[in-house]
Amino acid sequence: MGNDTVVSIHSQSELVDPLTALLKEQAGQLLQTAINAEAAELLARFAEHRDDQGRAAVVRNGYLPEREVLTGIGPVPVKVPRVRDRAGVGAKFESSLVPAYVRRAASVDAALPWLYLHGISQKDVGPALKVLVGPEVANLSGPVIGRLKRTWQADYEQWRQKDLSKDEWVYLWID
Repeated sequence: MGNDTVVSIHSQSELVDPLTALLKEQAGQLLQTAINAEAAELLARFAEHRDDQGRAAVVRNGYLPEREVLTGIGPVPVKVPRVRDRAGVGAKFESSLVPAYVRRAASVDAALPWLYLHGISQKDVGPALKVLVGPEVANLSGPVIGRLKRTWQADYEQWRQKDLSKDEWVYLWID
């Protein structure tokens, strides 16, 4: 009778899920491979360009510091390659998958207003996401959610000012 299968909400942060751990590891490897392929494509486009000394004008130059991107399965580490343009031919590498300064996947950003609009308070969004995507959730404190709310409010005000008369509407239902 000592085998209790009930998991309390407080122990969720210590819960080890081997499936999620495997998915996060494989997602990290897949993301890293895709980003390296993007960098290789850029290098291939500039392969014919040479500097004054006959060396390749555009070369790999290590990696930017590793960072984590918060995804729907939790944080995934990523190292974005550096590309150096030695001859000033205009080569600049920016990953389309993980642009500079991105810390959260678009799906996580889309979930935040949904959580808030469904009654999760500003201070509880971070803890709710910890249960959903793991205890490593970062940068989702109350002030961050507050800044996001101001952005959503600005988007809403812009939408309210939009002229809807040029569109045909069968009906407009607001809940």
